[in-house]
Amino acid sequence: MIYICAVLPVFYQRYKLKKNMSKELLFGKTHDELQQVINSAGLPAFTAKQITQWLYQKKVRNIDEMTNLSKKARELLSEKYDMGLTLPVNVQESIDGAKKYLFPVKKSNFIESAYIPEENRKTLCVSTQVGCKMKCVFCMTGKQGFQDNLTAGEIINQICSIPENELITNVVYMGMGEPLDNYDEVLKSLKILTSDWGFGWSPRRITVSTIGIIPTFKRIIEESEIHLAISLHSPFHDERKSLMPIEEKYPVTEVIETLKKYNLGRQRRVSFEYILFKGINDTEQHIKGISKLLNGLRCRINLINFHSIPDSSLEGCSREKTEWFAEQLNAKNFLTTIRNSRGEDIDAACGLLSTLKK
Repeated sequence: MIYICAVLPVFYQRYKLKKNMSKELLFGKTHDELQQVINSAGLPAFTAKQITQWLYQKKVRNIDEMTNLSKKARELLSEKYDMGLTLPVNVQESIDGAKKYLFPVKKSNFIESAYIPEENRKTLCVSTQVGCKMKCVFCMTGKQGFQDNLTAGEIINQICSIPENELITNVVYMGMGEPLDNYDEVLKSLKILTSDWGFGWSPRRITVSTIGIIPTFKRIIEESEIHLAISLHSPFHDERKSLMPIEEKYPVTEVIETLKKYNLGRQRRVSFEYILFKGINDTEQHIKGISKLLNGLRCRINLINFHSIPDSSLEGCSREKTEWFAEQLNAKNFLTTIRNSRGEDIDAACGLLSTLKK
């Protein structure tokens, strides 16, 4: 089912974005950045804390709603700044209850987010880029190519601007784009989500998925406490490179060595994402290769169904083969689960997000 949001049609959202391009945006700024805003406006220092509360805790949508700021302070802010919050312009609902939201962003681009409700969890899958540079052959976002990076405000806006925002229990950075290719804005968004002056979330509510860009991979381990998910898809160099060109520059063996070096402990979950492709990476040899590669590393493995994309000869495995693969890995003491596909009928499932034609 497809619903068009009645609140703001696409043309009006685009008009608002263009209108506000001349103003700097408050949403997505850290406490320190807001302190600079306050200093330049000649306002009392405590005003920065008040603004962070309105932005990230009380979640107001315009400056006039910041009622404990003086009228003069609100007028000064309104002259140079806008809030920077944008509602989705389209939502599709799957027969399984998942929803896909379409958001306009700068330069007349769009991004998608996927909301996945379960009995005990309500997960939002957010995007970090418009398109992606990584060119993984099984991913529609990779086929789209790269258009732009999102700002921290545009990343968090996906959380704040859907009707279910108060229900969200977990956020996964697994939407469009490679998060560690937009590292500074992703890290800023994580700080806003987990800081006391921001959303105040536990880092355990957040997972960042990556294909393994070593320099920023090391940084996110050192500079955050969120969970990590690494795209694996093959334990063998040449085969993984044929699926994921990044393997040439940053082999997965280096990713594993990095994880072992940091020894993240029990409180921080590390998982490996593995899409099963029929006749390619689904053999006993691959089970042995995964076991050897991940030996000694505390982690879990998520098996994912392949969702067909245009102009691809890849095929997914049967349920029986997937269950066999999981059983073999579990027998080798790797906690292995099969991820249920959600939202496939609205192109919201893993690997299907794309706004190329939006």
